Amino acid sequence: MTERHLGEIERVLLYVGDARSRADRAAAALEREDAPAHMVAALADTARRMGEAYRALSQRTYYAVAPETDR
Repeated sequence: MTERHLGEIERVLLYVGDARSRADRAAAALEREDAPAHMVAALADTARRMGEAYRALSQRTYYAVAPETDR
C-alpha cells in the first residue's frame, strides 16, 4: 500500500462523510419544515447507509490484513 493509495481512500471517505453530514442536515431541515414523512425517512436512511459505507470502507482498507499475494 502506497501513500497514493491511502490518499485515494482518504478522499473517498471525505466525500462519503460530507455527504452523510449533508443528508443528516437535510433530514433535520425537512422535518422542521413539516415535509412529508417519506422524504425525511429517505434522507435519514440515506445518511445511515452512508455511515455504514464509511465504516465498511475504513475496515476493509485501513484495518484489513492484505493477503501475501498483494504485497
